[in-house]
Amino acid sequence: MEAIVYEEFGGPEVLRRAQVEDVHAGPGQIRVAVRAAGVNPVDYKIRNGWMEAAFPTPLPATPGSEFAGVVDETGEGVTEFAVGDEVLGRSATGAYAAYVLADVGAVARKPEGLGWPEAAALPVATSTAARVLDELAVSAGETVLVHGASGAVGSAAVQLAAGRGATVIGTASPANHDYLRVLGAVPVAYGEGLVSRVREAAPQGVDAVFDVAGKGALADSVELRGGTSDRISTIADPDAAHHGVAFSAGGGSPDEGRRLDEYARSAAVGGLRIPVERTFPLGAAARAQELSEAGHVRGKLVLLPGDH
Repeated sequence: MEAIVYEEFGGPEVLRRAQVEDVHAGPGQIRVAVRAAGVNPVDYKIRNGWMEAAFPTPLPATPGSEFAGVVDETGEGVTEFAVGDEVLGRSATGAYAAYVLADVGAVARKPEGLGWPEAAALPVATSTAARVLDELAVSAGETVLVHGASGAVGSAAVQLAAGRGATVIGTASPANHDYLRVLGAVPVAYGEGLVSRVREAAPQGVDAVFDVAGKGALADSVELRGGTSDRISTIADPDAAHHGVAFSAGGGSPDEGRRLDEYARSAAVGGLRIPVERTFPLGAAARAQELSEAGHVRGKLVLLPGDH
């Protein structure tokens, strides 16, 4: 089957198209013909070798962890899905490929009203945002600060936190402030002077901080939390330990599939928005990762394998 692979760590130039061995569904798994695969910042970080401590990666490797597509093979014991079902989920094999394997617990049915790219944009963003909000114990009446709120995970975090009844302050460039208001956040610009701007937007103080951006905002976050690193979490800043901040790198939750089904049904009717900024053919994976690494992506970049 066709896939994107890399045989050494490095820049986007190490990615290449290749024919690799077919994958087949094992017990409790399905094989899915991929119609769309999400591109996430963690993909280029793993490719560069920066995440070996959290995500050891045997080489050669195929990037990607989220997909939408059509079930074309089921493994032993699988009764939840059948060949021909349209699904989305998190893969057990690299998603930049013609086919992926997935454990049934990490998969949900794709609603008819949800497009392939939009479906592929959901799994990582929503599962990551929900996991961190759970870790931070965000609840109704609290104020949450989300750094990097206009990206895919940030967009999900804003909406899921607001759905819990929290007030959300979101950092982003001024060009994305109207977008954040639509999602339900109070926008503030990042950079110098952030502490005073957040205090002006949230005079009652900040109860929890979720750093999606990883761009040096942890010291300011600790200050905004009154000098404590408690209830601050990052998924992107390698200096977390220096500030005493938790680095969240967990996988899926036991109810991942159920939650994803809920998010997909909400997205299909416009209740949850993870916008797709741009799509690429599979062969342009290096360009997609290049843009992801450059930052300032609103929502998600998505690959479209084959002719789809």
